Parts: sequence; structure tokens; C-alpha cells
Amino acid sequence: MKLHASSTQQYQTVTGYDATGVEINAEHFGYSLIVMPETAPRAWDVTRFEDLSEAHFEQILADAPDVVILGTGERQRFVHPKLTASLTMRRIGVECMDSQAACRTYNILMGEGRKVTLALILPVSQPAGAGATA
Repeated sequence: MKLHASSTQQYQTVTGYDATGVEINAEHFGYSLIVMPETAPRAWDVTRFEDLSEAHFEQILADAPDVVILGTGERQRFVHPKLTASLTMRRIGVECMDSQAACRTYNILMGEGRKVTLALILPVSQPAGAGATA
């Protein structure tokens, strides 16, 4: 699925999503990553929803977002509240969605100027850290 361009091009914008990964500003990523509007995407060491731990969410805490959009893959799944406790204790919202909905929601919130983090779980198709231009 290709997403439409907007006036947010100076930010990290999801420009496409398919079964092989996600495009951020037209650069393809085939592994899990964390995306924020004003920071380059970075690899996130999660390969399966079942492997999520408190430490994964503590990595996001360091960025101090207002809200975290968690893309859980092809279908929406919900994390146990104990995993996200470090975020919710600091009044950082965590919303779980299927990955396509998460990408769309991230773009909307980012376009509104919100301090949002997209935490996207993707099946590994490339070694972590190796993005290829689409």
C-alpha cells in the first residue's frame, strides 16, 4: 500500500507498507523499527510479538513520546499492561494496532505535530540495520 505525500516531508513519514516491510521517506526497511518524526528510524530488536519484554518499552521511554503506536503485525494484538508500565506510569499512552493501521495513525498524529513514536514489529527479511532503497 502506498500512502500519499503531504507537507510533512521534512519528517520521518511512512510512505508505504507491504508484506516485505515498511517505507520511511521512500527507504525500505524489512525489520522491526522505531520511528519518530524528527529522528532517523532505528532498528528495534523485536522479531515476534511473543518476544516483547519490559526492556523493549523502556528503550522507547528514553525518547519521551506523548504516545506510542505499536504495530503488531498482520492482526491487532494487545500487550500485557506490565510490559508497558514504565510508559503508562509517566502518562505515555500506548495504542496497539495491526501494522498497516499503525502506520496510517502515526502519519496522522505526526502531521498534527504530536510527539508520537511508531514501534513496528516486522518479520525479519534483512539483517537488522540494513535498509535498502525501494
